[in-house]
Amino acid sequence: MADKMTKYERTYKILHQIYDKYRRFHRENGDRKHMSLMWSTYDPPDIIEGTEPFRDVENAFNIQIDEDEALDLYDMDLEDAARRIIEMQKNKSV
Repeated sequence: MADKMTKYERTYKILHQIYDKYRRFHRENGDRKHMSLMWSTYDPPDIIEGTEPFRDVENAFNIQIDEDEALDLYDMDLEDAARRIIEMQKNKSV
């Protein structure tokens, strides 16, 4: 049977894998499926653009995340972030 996952489901799955990779370093953050939990909430970075989690997201989805996008994504849950990444991919191809 062919893979019937939607674009959203594939994007969410990949994003969740990246989330799990970095969240495990900050287990004190819990698991609320929020992008910000990929960084320490006790000692968050001053600049999140260009950090390892966002570099992995950029590479996985072939997108560029600027400072404004990084701040927006940081404040999103994984569901909203997956939708935003799909938008970013669409805008890139236009």
